[in-house]
Amino acid sequence: MEPTTTAAKPQFSPAAQAEIKRLLTHYPDDRKKSTLLPVLHIAQAEFGGWVSPEVQDLVAETLGLRPIEVYEVSTFYTMFNLKPVGKHVLEICRTGPCMLRGSDELTAHLERITGAKVGGNSPDGLFTLKEVECLAACGFAPVVQVREKYYESLDTEENVNAMLNELKSLVHRPILPWEENGLPTSLQNN
Repeated sequence: MEPTTTAAKPQFSPAAQAEIKRLLTHYPDDRKKSTLLPVLHIAQAEFGGWVSPEVQDLVAETLGLRPIEVYEVSTFYTMFNLKPVGKHVLEICRTGPCMLRGSDELTAHLERITGAKVGGNSPDGLFTLKEVECLAACGFAPVVQVREKYYESLDTEENVNAMLNELKSLVHRPILPWEENGLPTSLQNN
C-alpha cells in the first residue's frame, strides 16, 4: 500500500490576515459576511488567481460562515475564477457595442495567437481567455480587461500585439495594497 499524502491546508499570509482583520473592523461583529467579496478577492490574489474549494473553505472559516455561503457568492460572480488560470486573465467584452466593433474577431484572433480557447488557458500558462459582460468602455470598443487595466480599441493587429507584448514582459503580477513587503511566498516567481 502506497503512503497517502495530503495537501497542506491553505493559509493566508500574515499580510493578508492583517488586511482581513482591518476589513472586519468596518462592520459589526454580527455582519462579518459583509466582508465576503473583498476577502474572496484577497484569497484569489493569494492563491494563484483562483479560489479552489479548499480556499473557499478557508474564507468561510476565517469569516465564521458556512461554506455554502461562500460557494454561493463565488459561483455567482464571474470575477472569481473557480479553476486554475494563466498568469494573465484576458476578459473580453462581448456585449453589443464591442461586438459591433469586432469583439468576435478579436476573440478568434486571441485564440489563434495565444493557443487558448475561451474558458481555457494557453499551453504556456501565460493567458486565460474569458468572455465577460459589459466593461463600460463602449466608446473604445473592442475592449479587454486584465486585472485593473483596460486595453481599448483592440480592433487592429498592432494594438492586440502591443497588449500581448506588454503582458508577456511583466515578470509577475502587480503588488497588491496589503503586500507592503512584496509578494506572498506562494506567488513569488509566478
